[in-house]
Amino acid sequence: MSFKEQLESGKFVVVAELQPPKGNDLSELYEYTELLKGRVDAINIPDLQNAIMRLGSLSVCTLLKARGMEVIYNLSCSDRNRLALQSELLNASALGLKNVLLLQGDHPSIGDHFEAQAVFDLDVMGLLGTAKRLQEGYDLMGNDLQGKPQFCVGAQINATAKGHVLDLEIMDMEKKIRTGVDFFFTNSIYDVSLFEPFVKKVAHFKVPIIVAITLLKSVGMARYVNKHVEGASIPDSIIDQLMKASDKQKVSNEIAGGLIKAFKPLCQGVQLIPIGWEKQIPTLLDDVGL
Repeated sequence: MSFKEQLESGKFVVVAELQPPKGNDLSELYEYTELLKGRVDAINIPDLQNAIMRLGSLSVCTLLKARGMEVIYNLSCSDRNRLALQSELLNASALGLKNVLLLQGDHPSIGDHFEAQAVFDLDVMGLLGTAKRLQEGYDLMGNDLQGKPQFCVGAQINATAKGHVLDLEIMDMEKKIRTGVDFFFTNSIYDVSLFEPFVKKVAHFKVPIIVAITLLKSVGMARYVNKHVEGASIPDSIIDQLMKASDKQKVSNEIAGGLIKAFKPLCQGVQLIPIGWEKQIPTLLDDVGL
């Protein structure tokens, strides 16, 4: 069953984010995907996330698809103009990649090549409109295509915004749905009470929402996330758990497992972001019965 079919069926999906290597040695990534085969419903492969130069999402997704994995190809506006963005979407379709996550992307100044020039020829709404246009059989200049790509399109949403910012996020979400978005990934969330107001306000959209959970490796990481990651809010109770833990991996799994159980009635899936603890995912899924 494809990822789109699973979403349409109402299944609670599990997605794992795996970073491409900084180089062309895929042996470790292949090891992780073998561990996750049959345990997760899709592998999400970021593309130049945090403006760090790595192997691209397109090639990694193509190779993993050939190994029998359901994959989500990422494409962002930060590093390509509209010519390249259209071509990359056609490349993905020609290679059999159906699931795409379309993103604004990160400014190069925050990454490891800070002198690189940002592009942002299109913003994320423009890129979503581009995908819709291509699926209708035309490029952005109105020229006919020889064959129409078909995608299951995802986008990101900040589900923990507050006040008028939350209202703006919901307006943005509605625009994205009208432009053809089939599912949404949230930012990493650690406090269910912050997610509930969002869920109540968007329930009528009836579009799958997949909540991201980054595995917390230490107190220092939790405090860094609280300080530097927009929209993240890790409760003191979780930080206390990490502080008292003698086995950080075990407690991290317990925290993530508790969050999965709490989120399950409120959303249609979770995206697990392991950041070096990829081998922990099967144990975590066992613990929560997934």
